[in-house]
Amino acid sequence: MWKKIGRLFVIKTRVEAFLIIYALALGATARGSAYLHQYPGWGGKLLFLATTGAVFLAGAKILDCLRYERERDAQEPATE
Repeated sequence: MWKKIGRLFVIKTRVEAFLIIYALALGATARGSAYLHQYPGWGGKLLFLATTGAVFLAGAKILDCLRYERERDAQEPATE
């Protein structure tokens, strides 16, 4: 049963990955907007860019990991 629950927290497809990246982007832009109001000028703009840039890095890592896992599973012989 714990294995079934654990599988809910694993990203299995690219669609799931894009949905998670989209959710991260929404949160980052909301946080960046708060930074723009809290720190007017260049400071707020730089913090906004940092929050959105982090989403690009995280999204690339998520997609790379999916590709790596797919290639690894294709190379391994089925043990079950």
